[in-house]
Amino acid sequence: MSLRGKHVLLGVCGSIAAYKSAHLTRLLVKAGANVQVVMTPDATNFITPLTLATLSGKPVLVDYFNPDSGEWNNHVHLALAADVVVIAPASANTLAKFAQGLCDNLLCAIYLSAKSPVFVAPAMDLDMWQHGSTRSNVDRLKSFGNQLIPPGDGALASGLSGAGRLAEPEEILAFIEAHFSLPQPLAGKKALVSAGPTHEAIDPVRYIGNHSSGKMGYAIAAKLFDLGADVTLVSGPSTLPAPHGVSMVAVTSAAEMLDACSTHFKNADITVMSAAVADFTPKDVARQKIKKGSAHQLAIELVKTTDILATLGQRKRKGQVLVGFALETDDGRASAEEKLRKKNLDFIVLNSTRDKGAGFAGDSNKITIINRDNSVDEFELKPKTAVAGDICARIVTLVNP
Repeated sequence: MSLRGKHVLLGVCGSIAAYKSAHLTRLLVKAGANVQVVMTPDATNFITPLTLATLSGKPVLVDYFNPDSGEWNNHVHLALAADVVVIAPASANTLAKFAQGLCDNLLCAIYLSAKSPVFVAPAMDLDMWQHGSTRSNVDRLKSFGNQLIPPGDGALASGLSGAGRLAEPEEILAFIEAHFSLPQPLAGKKALVSAGPTHEAIDPVRYIGNHSSGKMGYAIAAKLFDLGADVTLVSGPSTLPAPHGVSMVAVTSAAEMLDACSTHFKNADITVMSAAVADFTPKDVARQKIKKGSAHQLAIELVKTTDILATLGQRKRKGQVLVGFALETDDGRASAEEKLRKKNLDFIVLNSTRDKGAGFAGDSNKITIINRDNSVDEFELKPKTAVAGDICARIVTLVNP
């Protein structure tokens, strides 16, 4: 697919491989892309902004503020204007900053504000690439949904030979073009995804909650969008950034999640309920903070919350796909099969807290999909982004038999 009209934000970091960014800029422009180059301050020691400005046809941005013109380079606007963010070369230093959320230059601020897909093309010496901290940072970035353009093997600036060379500009261009050529079997479909925990208030400062991070639901929402769906994500409290292209509805309590999901379910072709909704909520919420005083015990009367998944299952119309989750502390298969039937689901995703590497806060999961016809698909432990791909692949088969 042509990149004509696509807005590419090209980030260039301090690396000897920065000279390749000139050729990459030329290739992107030739392919029809609008290229905005943003350099880290160190990158200007390796290639001049004038070179990249000449090739891109736009002023290169380095700093937050231009004292000569008095203009502020708005990192939020720059991030939102991009159809894709490409960091090439991505130095070990910048990878570490991205992974930890540091924000001491314009490029890092743009990265933290980006809603579009982010590609990172690392370039560094062999030992730096192989170091455990770099590997950990790369894994962390991949868990955020960023896409890695692997470095190549060959002679390095240090005199060593091995992995760490920046991928060739033609390879980077191919990665970007492949992204915009992805099939979209869910184009025209509306999807609803719930994610995260709910917080049930006890008083103005305390609540009952759970350990859900929302990572699984956010990954599913992002994947459904990549497959062409118009996605609404109803999320309980979470620190995760909204996936690119996804409409967010933030809620706190189970009652609020019920209202939001009921509203959007009417028009949804696909609904995936991955949120960890509280089963119980305090009957009465104190208007002021409950004082500890001299009491040794505190009794809070709880009442059941409405089962959102069962409610939607009762309202489900022909042609809608409804998917539920079952998190169990044992194998839980019988319980999951019962939920599948009672709640009128097309399939249910079973996972267990007993599986090493799986769970709420982690970046990986191990699932079993139980289908409506009682067939079972078991999967190995994978990153949650890959698990989302498995779940969405099953959805695609139901939407497009």
